[in-house]
Amino acid sequence: MTPQPTVTQDTLAQDTAKPIPSPRNGTDGGLRSVLAALDLLDCFASADELGVSEIARRLGLAKSTVHRLLTTLCARGLAEKNPHTSRYRLGFRLYELGQLAISRFELRQAALPLLEELRERTGCTIHLAIPDGADIVYVERLQTLRGMRLMTNVSRRLPAHCTSSGKAIAAFDPAVAQARRAAGFPQLTSCSIRSAADYDRELEAVRRTGYAVNHDEALVGLSSVAAPVRDHEGRARAAISLVGLSREIESAIERNARLAQAAANKLARTLCL
Repeated sequence: MTPQPTVTQDTLAQDTAKPIPSPRNGTDGGLRSVLAALDLLDCFASADELGVSEIARRLGLAKSTVHRLLTTLCARGLAEKNPHTSRYRLGFRLYELGQLAISRFELRQAALPLLEELRERTGCTIHLAIPDGADIVYVERLQTLRGMRLMTNVSRRLPAHCTSSGKAIAAFDPAVAQARRAAGFPQLTSCSIRSAADYDRELEAVRRTGYAVNHDEALVGLSSVAAPVRDHEGRARAAISLVGLSREIESAIERNARLAQAAANKLARTLCL
C-alpha cells in the first residue's frame, strides 16, 4: 500500500425562510429572481411535493411571486404540477441535467472501475463520496441486489459526522471538520456522535488508523468502513466506503478497511493527486 503524507436524513432540511438580496437596479432584480428560483428548487430537497403556500412560507415570499416562479420553472421542465394533487414537484429535466453532470465528473469516471471491482470482491454496496460544507454527498452508489433494499431510505447527502466517508474526509481536511463543528451534530440514530469532543476523538482515531468506521450512526442496522482519497499534500478529496449489514461489516472490519484503502490509494494515483 502506498504510504500517505500526514496532515432520515431528508428531515434534516430546515423549514426556514432564506434571505434574498434586495435589488438595487435592473441587473440585481434579475439576479434576485434567479436566486429565488434556486431557493425554491432547494425546498424540494426535503419534500417530494409542495404547494404554493408551503413554498411561500419557507422562502418568505408572496404566493403570487412563488406562483410566477413555478410557472417559469414548469415551462422549462425544471418543475411540474401533479394534476392529481395540484402540488408541485421537481421536473424530469433536472434529472437529465444531474445525470449529465455526474457522467462528466472526472473523479467518478476514474473511480467507477475500482468501485465495480470492490463490489464484486465484497458483495457490499460501494460509495464514492465528496465533501460539501458540513455534509458529504454520495456521487456514486453501486448497490448489490440486497443493497437495493437496505439503501432505500439512505439519502445521497448526510451530515459528515454520521458516516464513515464523512469522518474519513474530515480527518484529513480541517475545513470540513470545522464546518461540521460549526453546524452542530444532529442525531440520526442513538449511535450518532453527539459532541465536538467525541467528534475530535473519532477523527484522531481515523488519522491514526487511516480509515473510518460507522456503527449504526446514520441508519440502525447499517454500518460502513471508508478510506480517504488523498492528494499529494495529504488532504482528503473524496472517500470510498463499503456499506452493509452491521453484523457483516463489523465481523470483517480490518479486511474491509484494507480493501477500501487499496482502492482509495489507487484512485489517488490514477488521478495523479
